[in-house]
Amino acid sequence: MAFHEVRFPDTISRGARGGPERRTQVVELASGDEERNASWANSRRRYDVAYGIRRADDLATVVAFFEARNGRLHGFRFKDWADHKSCQPSATPSPTDQAIGTGDGSTNAFQLVKHYVSGEQTWVRRITRPVAGTVRIAVDGVEQSGGWSGGWSGGWSVDTATGIVTFNSAPAGGAAVTAGFAFDVPVRFDTDVLDVTLDLERLGSITSIPLLEIRR
Repeated sequence: MAFHEVRFPDTISRGARGGPERRTQVVELASGDEERNASWANSRRRYDVAYGIRRADDLATVVAFFEARNGRLHGFRFKDWADHKSCQPSATPSPTDQAIGTGDGSTNAFQLVKHYVSGEQTWVRRITRPVAGTVRIAVDGVEQSGGWSGGWSGGWSVDTATGIVTFNSAPAGGAAVTAGFAFDVPVRFDTDVLDVTLDLERLGSITSIPLLEIRR
């Protein structure tokens, strides 16, 4: 089992269907009241990419991608067009989009995260697959020059396989560390079978190609 650092074709993922899933246990009491308990602390995303297949070439591309991943065996990157930035979908990532930590003078590694805020409630999502070349970092609102894992060129680097930002020198105590970025979702195929319908007029189709987020 391995993770392949390749992205599912964007031309097909753009037409995919899916989003976050939560697991909640709901028990209805004799009184008609109910008790609810969250089985999962974090959500997990599911997608169906069959909706993005529009041509015979798309179908061939998906079959090749499926075979190269050995079905459900190996994970890969997927662009969720509805949620792939640290900012709003219509905006451009800014180095102050997301708070990722506070300096203490000794800590020099910070995990990229995205905050989902509604009212007084916030859920924090760990981002493990940032897109290379998109990450921007600021300390106390001032953007910092940086580099990339394998090619250091500034005061910080980011591992695009973990989403961990590492500073050359630890930010000072109390300094706000923020980030902006684009990111992919780590997923795998949730089937070992591609059920292709051969149709001479439509040049073939697949009724469902499920993908499931990998929690890494």
